[in-house]
Formats: sequence, structure tokens, C-alpha cells
Amino acid sequence: MSENRELTMDDYLAMLRRRFKVILIPALLAPLAGFLVSYVFPPKFTSQSTVLVEGQKVPDSLVQSVITSDFTQRIQTLSQQVLSPSRLRPVIQSLAIVKLGEENKLIEDIQQNMSVEPVITSMSMAASGAGISGAKKKKPSASQEPVPGFNVNYTDSNAVRAQKICNAMTSLIVDENLRSRAEVAQGTTEFLSRQVEDAKRAIDEQDAKLANFKRQYMGQLPGDADNNMRTLMALNSQLDATTQTLSRAQQDKAYTESMLAQQIATWKSSQSSTNPQTLEQQLSQLQSQLMTLQARYTGDHPDVIKTKADIAGVQKKLKEVNSAAANATDSSDKASSAEPPEVRQLRLQIHQYQNVIEQAALDQKRLQSQIGVYQSRTARSPNVEEQYKLLTRDNDNAQAFYKDLLAKKSSAELGTSMENQQQGEQMHILAAAGLPESPSFPSRLLFAGAGLGAGLALGMIIAIFLEFSDKSIRTEKDAAAIMDLPLLISVPWLGDDADDAAANGNTRRRFWGRSDPASPKDHENVEV
Repeated sequence: MSENRELTMDDYLAMLRRRFKVILIPALLAPLAGFLVSYVFPPKFTSQSTVLVEGQKVPDSLVQSVITSDFTQRIQTLSQQVLSPSRLRPVIQSLAIVKLGEENKLIEDIQQNMSVEPVITSMSMAASGAGISGAKKKKPSASQEPVPGFNVNYTDSNAVRAQKICNAMTSLIVDENLRSRAEVAQGTTEFLSRQVEDAKRAIDEQDAKLANFKRQYMGQLPGDADNNMRTLMALNSQLDATTQTLSRAQQDKAYTESMLAQQIATWKSSQSSTNPQTLEQQLSQLQSQLMTLQARYTGDHPDVIKTKADIAGVQKKLKEVNSAAANATDSSDKASSAEPPEVRQLRLQIHQYQNVIEQAALDQKRLQSQIGVYQSRTARSPNVEEQYKLLTRDNDNAQAFYKDLLAKKSSAELGTSMENQQQGEQMHILAAAGLPESPSFPSRLLFAGAGLGAGLALGMIIAIFLEFSDKSIRTEKDAAAIMDLPLLISVPWLGDDADDAAANGNTRRRFWGRSDPASPKDHENVEV
């Protein structure tokens, strides 16, 4: 074959016709060899049982199942659990299918040769397709999976033993499913019960913290802010009124004290004036004062009346001094020992004003103290409100978490009760393992088919190798490519070897190029 030009489909067909025998012979011999080789391997028998998975009998809308794992994953987990040596050893001993000392070997064989395959039906595939198309709307639950069951396969060199072990493993898987579902349901309920207790303790702690906070900041909570402001305004109003009362009482006391001082001075002066000359001087002064007052005021003026009264008093006292000189001393002593009613009245008023001042001062201090307390409460209100909100939020979260756990616990308890009463998902042996009639391995047809494929591949490799090793010139294109010269004309072969040339797979004559001139086939003329 020439490697100096691009091959066409005609060239490939020509190659196939030339090497057809090379490809056909291995393709015929290899299947026979594969069929004979299949007898070298010992036969293996596969026994199969079918388990039907029945969904829970109680509707999902009423009771949610506590088993939420994927069905296929659960089946694989069950198969791994039953394949543990601790589970297989009692089964092998109960079947009594091997001698003592060979149990470990059989356990390894079971672990390697047992398989579990889910059963997919056309209806389940349709349900799965519908579930996939509606996946965006609602995710199917574990109990709505489209797998109705599974097959348990076991392969062994002994058909009877394969049947017995397959049935035993199927029963073991069904029993393990019941036990594991009950354990999962019970474990879920116990876990949620512990979580509910922890959540209850957390709620109690939050309630205690909230109660202590309320006791510590009583009157400063967010709900008391408006009341505090109203109380503060009322206290300020009371403080203003008390301050005004105190100021007025102090002013009245000062005025009364001044009046008292005047009355005492007048009274003392009147008491000390026992000399007739002094009384006459006082009388003359009062009379001159009366004349001045009468010149300015009428007779009804208080100062005029008071001055007249003083003059009358001085005149009376002067008469008494002049008439009774011996008894004047005793009478003056008695008179001096008793204050006049005006002085006593002024002293009583001063005492009352003092009490009012003291009470107003106490009220003022009390109100100022209360105002300071409410002002501090108002100032601390934002911080207290922030802490109170944090505590309240934590308490609300704990309450919500506790209620959620209670609901989940109730649902888990219903699910556990359903599992205990075997109203949940159940597995039933639909078809027990039968005695295999023919070996599953080796498959004679499979070996023959593999031999056919190998023979075709070998024949193609040999044909390609022979074709690439052949340097013959068969067509004008080969000659032009090898000689690297333009081809002007070709003369067809007309001798006895025309049929041979056709047999070479070319529709045209074979070109031998620059071969030996003595060769009987070199009668083809090539002009260049």
C-alpha cells in the first residue's frame, strides 16, 4: 500500500476484499475456542428471591414516618448489616451446610457473592418521572418512593446451597428491617425526649433570668417609660408648688417677725416709761405726731387712730402714776410680766410659719429625691430596654423551640407506636429463592460472543499489518505517487493474468513499476 497519497473509500473496499480471508479465519475459529474455554471454569449457580415492600398503612397526612432515609440506601445498609460475621455465623450453623472449620471460608464467599438489587417496574418508573417533573412543586417523601421491592441474589458452586443461603439471607434482611426500624423509631423518640427536657430547663433558666431582671429594674422596664414620664411631670409640678409655698411662708415669717419686733419694742418702751416726765414727753411727742397726721390724713386713717390710742394710753398711765405712787411699782411689775395679746398672736403666727417652712422644706427634699430617682430611671431606660429585649427574645426563642420539640416528640411517639404495631412500611417475601436449573456462570454464548469479538479484532489487526507491509503498486495513483511523475497514459493488461489482477481487488490493471525486464508480467507499457 502506498503511503504517499490519500486513500479513498474504493481503496478501503479493495483492502477488505484482499484481506477478507485473513479476517474471516480468526473470526470463525475464535468463537469455537471461547466456547471450549468456558468448560475450563467451574459452574456457578445463582439463586434469586424477591421481596415486596409495602408502604405504611396509616396515611402520611395523619402520621409521619420516623424513617426518612432513601429506600435504596436503607437496603444497602441492611445488606451490609446482615453480612457481618456475627450475623452470618448463626445462620450457617442453623443450616448445617458446611463442616466445622469451613465457616470462615463460607462467610467470605457469602460476603463476596451476595447482592441486593432494587426492582424497577414500568409503573414505578412512570411515578418516578412524574415525581421528577413535579419536584419543584413538592419533594416526594421516603414512603412515596417508586421502588416496590428488591431482589436478593446469591451465587454458589452448589445449587442447593445457593438456594438455602439465599432464602436464609432474605429472611435475615426482612427481620433486620423490622428490628432496625423499631430501634430507629425508639431512638428518635428517646432523643427528642431528652431534647425536650433540655429545652424545658433552658426555658426555666430564661424565666428565672427574666424574673430577676424585672425585680432588679422594677419601674424601669419598657412598659413603665410612659408612667415614669407622667410621674416625673407630676413631681415637677408638686415641687414648683412646694417651692412657691416655702417662699411665701418665708416671706410671711419675715414680715411677721418684723411686726413682732416693732410690737415688742413698743411694748417694752411703754413698760419702761414709769417716770411722769418721760410720760409727759411721750405725750407731747404723740400729740405733735397726731397733729402732723391729722394735717395729712383724715380721722379714719389707721395711723391717726393708732396715735390717738397711744395718747390715750399715755394719759391714762400718767394719771395712774400720779394717783397711786405707792402701788405703781406692784402694778407695773404685774403688767410687765404679761405680754400683750398682739405680741402673743404674732409669736403664734411666726411659729405656724416656721412649721410650714419646715414641712415645705421636707417636702421639697422628698420631691427632689423622687425626681432624681425617676430621672435616673428615664436616663437608664434605653439600656434597660435593650437588655430586656434580649432576654425577651431569648425567652421567646426558647419557648418556640420547646413547642417545636414537643410537636416533633408527639409525632415521633405516633410513628414509634405505628412501627411497634407493624402499621408502617413492611417487607414481605414475594417469591422465595428457587433451585437454579442451569449455571449462571460460565455463559457459553457469552464466551463464544467474546471469542467472536476477539477473533474479529485479531483478524483486523493482522489484515492491517499485512496491508501496511505490502509495497505493491496496484493503481495509476500508486504509480504516480511513488514515481513522483505525471502519468500520461496507461495500457490495460490483456494477458492471462487479467483475472489475477481482478482477484487482487482492483478494477484496473496492476502496475509493477520498475521491475525486472525479464519478468513475464512486465508487458504493460507506461509512458511518462
